[in-house]
Amino acid sequence: MKTQIRTLDVAYNVFCRFEQCAEVKHYPGLVALYALAQLAVVSQNPMIVSKAQKLLGRYPDQIDHPRYNFESYRVGGNGRAYLVMNGLDDAARDLLREYAEITLHAPVDANGIQCMPAPERLPLQQVWIDVVTATTPFMVMAGIALDEPKYVDYGIEQCFKMYDLFEDPQNHLLHQARGFMADVNAISEDHWSRGNGWGIIGLADILQYLPRTDARWEEAARRMRRHCEALRQYQTAHGLWRQSIACELAWEESSGTGLIAYSMGVALRMGVLDGATYFPVFQKAVQGLADWCLNADFSTERSCRGCLCPGVGAEKGTLKAYLCDVYAYRNEPHSFGPIMLAMIEAHKNGIREIAWKEKMFA
Repeated sequence: MKTQIRTLDVAYNVFCRFEQCAEVKHYPGLVALYALAQLAVVSQNPMIVSKAQKLLGRYPDQIDHPRYNFESYRVGGNGRAYLVMNGLDDAARDLLREYAEITLHAPVDANGIQCMPAPERLPLQQVWIDVVTATTPFMVMAGIALDEPKYVDYGIEQCFKMYDLFEDPQNHLLHQARGFMADVNAISEDHWSRGNGWGIIGLADILQYLPRTDARWEEAARRMRRHCEALRQYQTAHGLWRQSIACELAWEESSGTGLIAYSMGVALRMGVLDGATYFPVFQKAVQGLADWCLNADFSTERSCRGCLCPGVGAEKGTLKAYLCDVYAYRNEPHSFGPIMLAMIEAHKNGIREIAWKEKMFA
């Protein structure tokens, strides 16, 4: 039996489920906190605004920090930049500038792409598509909030250079990584679901935060249209995208689907995508997340665990490794933020409620 539920309520309850499972921090937590910051602004709910401010206000001094690949995480990442940009955390403006400057001077490869910063790995110049989500929104929002064009320039440059490196010319999907295999110049064989999400969210946030008068806005729109047309052809009957998107035998994956749906939703709102063609794709993805990736208690399903060029030996970075060496499980930490982002973007696109059924997967 199906009922209706508000998409913003789904987003908030998914965040609450995350809190019940673990402390919301590290990289997956920061994606969820970015979603919470967006939820605070769109809902105008004082309780959610206060919650976002409190949780992001713990950074950098009230968090037991792990080792980071990106120092922007230390200040709260994209969520903190979003609050400052929207006037909800003016006290953090100097902090935001400090960490934007650190990001601006992070290690880069020979092409200027931000690379793995560990000293022993710097000679390998290892780069991976995840950098886009960690860097592009943060720097674009920091630049807008602080009126510093150099930050915006850096964020956009990182996104476009990653697309130039990792976009497959045959199907226009993204690969994930270079420099992690025995041949350090080889690119991984995948078209990983979450990796495509990590890339396309950079384009989405350029489109929604950069003024349309900026010449690079249309370049982001062009890349978005091409990527979305590629993705549209691989959406499954359930509305999802697979772990390796172009492989028909791959399992359906929730975190990549959430990021892709969010990005398509932004592109629809910005008028970049044709509504008659893409709104049904977006709507199907949002409902697919509810039907196949969420349980009645807002626990999550089908999300790929941490996955950076998986495999060992000759199989490292191969399609087989992406399909067989990683797995999905209930309440996998990367799942929460992307599903929240998709539901918030559904609300912004006029999908205020979705069908909801009382069910738990076995």
